Amino acid sequence: MAYELLVLDIDGTLTNSKKEITPKTLQAIMEAQEEGIKVVIASGRPTAGIRKIARQIKLDQYGGYVLSFNGGKITNFQTGEVIYNETLPTEMIPSIYEEAIEHKVGIITYEGDEAIAGNGIDKYNELEGRINQIPLREVEDFPNYVKFPVNKCLLTGEPEHMAEVENKMKERFGNFLNIYRSEEFFVEVMPQNIDKAYSLGKLLKHLELERSQMICCGDGFNDLSMIKYAGLGVAMANAKDSVKEAADYITTSCDEDGIAKIIYKFMLDK
Repeated sequence: MAYELLVLDIDGTLTNSKKEITPKTLQAIMEAQEEGIKVVIASGRPTAGIRKIARQIKLDQYGGYVLSFNGGKITNFQTGEVIYNETLPTEMIPSIYEEAIEHKVGIITYEGDEAIAGNGIDKYNELEGRINQIPLREVEDFPNYVKFPVNKCLLTGEPEHMAEVENKMKERFGNFLNIYRSEEFFVEVMPQNIDKAYSLGKLLKHLELERSQMICCGDGFNDLSMIKYAGLGVAMANAKDSVKEAADYITTSCDEDGIAKIIYKFMLDK
């Protein structure tokens, strides 16, 4: 069965170490879409932080999809239709905030095209703002401010400490929320069951496709679920070791046109 859907993480996968899409990778993606292959960006980023890249690869022209917040929201980038949206239970925001205070880590969520910080500004939540090219604003009373639906919270801090924070958060909330690190300094706090694989299952149903028709490419911890779920799970050469172990195939790095090589080898037969 031919592959009809190409799912791409952004950082370290679609973009290189300079946060740029290489010309060869861009050309391959354009050729794939010209042949009718649907492209999906699947990222932990908020929707606002994906738009520029989605436009660069012309998802608005070819009817591609944006899977943001690690799967919390799926948007048809051509029409703007939200086909799936799952948010954190609003009543749990104060408890998540309490844990951030107790463990002395940053906490942010997202409002429109802004990131909202609740326990100080650190270099890691500043990095989140820069990566997404959105402003970062601190609010005084985070739990009372965040009374609106949010797709996720992000805890930020030093890598060694965040490993402990991840375990503590899982102990307290593991039965109610999905908690995992996307980077060594980021702990994602997501609605229960939500990850990239779960939400791609929703998209496949919407598109009337099978998982065997899907290639998923990534490099980070939060890509593990979709790489295991895909018909062909691809790890970049620069991926975490656990991601490489889970993959069906390892391509070259994001600096060596790894995505272009996958497209030409498995989708366009060039």
